[in-house]
Amino acid sequence: MGLSPPQPLGICNHQGGRPLSRNALDIGFIGFGEAGQAFLSGLREENAGLTVGAYDIKTDDDATKAAKLADYAGHDVQALTCAAEAASAQIVFCTVTADQAELAAQAAAASVLNGGLFLDCNSCAPGAKRRSATVIEAAGGRYVDAAVMAPVHPALHKTPFLLSGPHADVAAETLTALGMVTTIADDQIGTASTRKMLRSVIMKGLEALVLESVLAARKAGVEDDVLASLDATYPGFDWPAKAAYMMERVTTHGKRRAAEMREVARTVEDLGFDPRMSRAIVDWQHQIGMLGLPPGDNNHHARADAILKALGQLD
Repeated sequence: MGLSPPQPLGICNHQGGRPLSRNALDIGFIGFGEAGQAFLSGLREENAGLTVGAYDIKTDDDATKAAKLADYAGHDVQALTCAAEAASAQIVFCTVTADQAELAAQAAAASVLNGGLFLDCNSCAPGAKRRSATVIEAAGGRYVDAAVMAPVHPALHKTPFLLSGPHADVAAETLTALGMVTTIADDQIGTASTRKMLRSVIMKGLEALVLESVLAARKAGVEDDVLASLDATYPGFDWPAKAAYMMERVTTHGKRRAAEMREVARTVEDLGFDPRMSRAIVDWQHQIGMLGLPPGDNNHHARADAILKALGQLD
């Protein structure tokens, strides 16, 4: 079955807002990569019968179309032909790369959005979120600045969402009814993204620092000593396992992380600071992401050797 009014979606008459219309799909995804698939896998565990459609730009590329169509089929998702189709759903999760977020919002606004909730889950600077909000609201949608505040695995749809904007209360009530975990920042577009962006200086920066330290230590033959020393200084963190995980994440998602960090740099710059660290993180994440290494196991020795070899630093 689909979502049944008046709950959870017929609850949106807050502060003069219009109730959501019964659009063709319960949920639409614009971008259907790791995040979108994780959210949907969890949502389906608690909400049998959701009608779901997705559009991902990879279906427009002959080289990636078959794999993406397989993703749709594997998650029982209707394959849509454009972002505007996905945006006509009652709830829209926009989960594209940061550099495509504004373009995705513009494409979504080509349809009449009929009061649907548009959750911009992309890691963008506050200014980008405000521009996208203007476009979505003009098309009749309800834009929500949604920041995903932790890795999507293993929590899936329970991954914490931080929401802001004039429709944040509506979104929080709606998503909570579906079993998701939400916190409202405030009613201003950009607050959630600001918190996410400035957190990412640390989170993506720590990955960059681990890469530089462990790769250099591996070449020197002292990586286990360095990580043991860190474990002694920060007990309970499990630096060997975390180092392997962080290096694998950068090799797998470095290009996406670099796009996010460009938005972080814009955020820092807009606040009047020189984003010197953020710019350096962009370069390092992008370089490692461009190596094209496959996902690996949680072994920091093997992962370091693979990266060093790809960089031409290991015979």
